[in-house]
Amino acid sequence: MIWESLGSVVLGLALSWAALRSLPSRLPSRRTVFATGVLGALFGAYLMHSVLGPGYVLVTLIGAALIGAVTLSLLIRPRSRRLSRSAAA
Repeated sequence: MIWESLGSVVLGLALSWAALRSLPSRLPSRRTVFATGVLGALFGAYLMHSVLGPGYVLVTLIGAALIGAVTLSLLIRPRSRRLSRSAAA
């Protein structure tokens, strides 16, 4: 379980770094992104370990990466578009 936890923390940090590198203007502060990535990956590892049981380290880490990525995707803000009013309004 300790390797799954450490691996999921590293995966969460890597996912957070990649998200900040590719979408810097659409994410909140770096601290929030890194915390969300790590906690999402830890939750994913816990969930996968609870479902599968011990002995599935690789599958647990894949699940941790997926759930961490989904959690990080919830932080992405929409692109800023200017709202224009129509003439009828």
